[in-house]
Amino acid sequence: MSETGAIKRALDPLQRLAKANGHSIPDDTKKFTGFGVPVPAETSGSARADNESSRNESSRIADEARAETIAPETTPSRDATPHATEIELKLLVDAGRLADFGNAPVIVANARNKGSRKHLRAVYYDTSKRVIQRNGLSFRVRQSGSRFTQTVKTESGNDPLRRGEWEASVPSFEPDLALALPFLPEKLRADLARRPLEAIFSTDIHRHQRVIDLPSGTIEVAFDQGHLTAGDRSLQVSEIELELKAGSPSAIWELALRLAEHGPVRPSIRGKSTRGFELAAGTSPVVKKPRKLRLDPSSSLDETFAAILRACLLHLLQSIPAAEDGRDPEGIHQLRVALRRLRSALDLMRSVVSLSKLDLLRSEAKWLAQNLSPARDWDVFQQDTLRVVANGCPSIAGFDALQVAVEQRRTASYETVRQVLADRRTSLFLIGLGGWIEARGWRSDVAPEHLAQLAEPATNFAQRILSAQHAKVLKRGRRFKSRGTEERHRVRLAAKKLRYVADFLLPLYGERKSAKRFSGKLAELQQQLGIYNDMATTASLLADIGTEAGSGTAAAAIAGWQAHAMIGVEPRLNKAWSEFVKTKVPWSVGAEA
Repeated sequence: MSETGAIKRALDPLQRLAKANGHSIPDDTKKFTGFGVPVPAETSGSARADNESSRNESSRIADEARAETIAPETTPSRDATPHATEIELKLLVDAGRLADFGNAPVIVANARNKGSRKHLRAVYYDTSKRVIQRNGLSFRVRQSGSRFTQTVKTESGNDPLRRGEWEASVPSFEPDLALALPFLPEKLRADLARRPLEAIFSTDIHRHQRVIDLPSGTIEVAFDQGHLTAGDRSLQVSEIELELKAGSPSAIWELALRLAEHGPVRPSIRGKSTRGFELAAGTSPVVKKPRKLRLDPSSSLDETFAAILRACLLHLLQSIPAAEDGRDPEGIHQLRVALRRLRSALDLMRSVVSLSKLDLLRSEAKWLAQNLSPARDWDVFQQDTLRVVANGCPSIAGFDALQVAVEQRRTASYETVRQVLADRRTSLFLIGLGGWIEARGWRSDVAPEHLAQLAEPATNFAQRILSAQHAKVLKRGRRFKSRGTEERHRVRLAAKKLRYVADFLLPLYGERKSAKRFSGKLAELQQQLGIYNDMATTASLLADIGTEAGSGTAAAAIAGWQAHAMIGVEPRLNKAWSEFVKTKVPWSVGAEA
C-alpha cells in the first residue's frame, strides 16, 4: 500500500466522524507524503536543498510510525508463555444484535475463514482481602475443551489498549500459584503466602472467534455471549473483543470504526475481571482519577503528545461506566475532568498542528461535556450544599420538599447523561479519537517549518507553553481582591487550564522540589476558586427550583447561609492567590532541582 494510502487510513476516523456529525474536514491527503510532510508538485534545486532536513525528519518519523507494530504471535509453549503484551479493545453490543455483527461487510470481506466456536468457562481467584485485585492484577483459570489455562493480567498503565499477560497450562480449575509467582510483585507474593486463594466469581461464555486481515494489521475478533456469576448474582455479557495479533495498533480502531458504522457499539476497556469483582462485591463501577504521567525529560515532543493523549483517552474510557451508573457522584465528575483534560491537551498542540482536526475533536468533547454539566451541578448542590445547610438548620421547614425537587432534577439530568453516552455520536467520537491518537494523526497536519519541532526535546515546548499560560493567569488576576464574581470566574478558568497543562508537562522536569511546590499552590488556588464558583452556581439552581412545593423557606435559608459563608471564603481565597503569585515557577532557569 502507498504511503498516501496509509495517511488516508489514519485520517479516515476523523473524516467519518466529521461527516456523521455534520462537520467538514478538507481531504488534503494528496498534498502529503511519508507521515506528514507537504511536498509541492515542483521543487527547484535550491528549494530541495532547503527542504532536505525536513524530509530527513519526515523519514525518521515515518520509520518510527512503521516500527509501532507488533510481530505475528508465536505459538505459546504448552507449559508457559513468557511476559507478553495484550493489545485489545472491547465493543459492547446489545445481546439481540451480536450475531448480526458476524455478517458485517468488514468481517465478511476480510475474515480468513468462518472461524471457530468455543465454550469457555473460567474461575477468577483472589484472597478474602482482594490483594491481587488491589495490586492491579487479575488471576484466573479458563477451560476450553479439555485444556485449562492459568492467566495473570496486569492493568494498562497509561495506555488504554495495552495490558501485560502471562499464561501457563494447568491440569484443572485448581490454580497453581507457584507458576504465577515469578510474575507477581515481591510484596504481593508475601501477602499470598499468608492468605489462601478463594474463587470469587465465574464466567460462562460462548465465543465465535475469527481472524481478520486488514492492510494495517491482523486482528482476532471474538464475539462473546454469556454471563458472569458471583453467588446468587449474575451479569449478562454481550461484546466483541478485538485483539491485535500483528501490525499496527491503529488497525483495532480502524476495525472498530467500521463495525460502528454497521450498527450500535460502545467502546470499552473494562475486562470481565473488573465487572466480575464489582458483581461479587455488589458495588458500583470504581472511579479512578487520572494517573500521574511519567515522562522522560529527553522525550521528543511527538512522544510527549502521544503519551498525554493516550492518558487522556484512558481516563475518559475509565470514567464512563461510573458516570453512567450514577451511584457515585465522583463518576460524572471524573468524566467531566477527563473531557476538560482532553480539550486542554488538544489546545496544547495548536501552535504546532493544523487547527481543523483539533477543532473537530475539541467540539465533540465540548458537546459531550455540556450534556454532563447539569448532572454534576445537581450532585454538588445535593451533596455539598443542601445536606450541610439542612443539617445546620433543623428547625427550618421546606428542606424535605426541596430535596424531592432536587432529586427529580438530578434523576432527569442523569437520564440525559445515559442517553448521550449511548448515542452513536459518542461512540464515533471515542473511536475516532482513539484511531487518531494511535496513528499519531497529527503528523499529517504539521507544516514543514514545524516538523522538526516534533523531534526536539519536549522541554523546549513545555517552557514556552507553561510560561504563556502562567502569564495569562497572572494578568487576569491583577488587583485580585477587587475583582467581581465574573472576573474571578475567568481567573478560575485560566488557573484550571494551567493546572492541566502543568499536570501534562511538569513531569518533564522530574522530581524537582519546585515542581511539587508549584503544583501544590496551584491546586490550593484552584480549590478555593472552585468553592467560590460553586456558591455562585447555587443561585442559578435555586432560581430553577423557585418556590416549588413549599420549598421557598429552605431555599432562602440556603441563600442566606452561603452569603454568610462567603465572608469566610474570601480571606482563604485571597491568601491562596497571594501565595500562588509568590511561588517560583519550576521551569525557570534558576528553579530548585
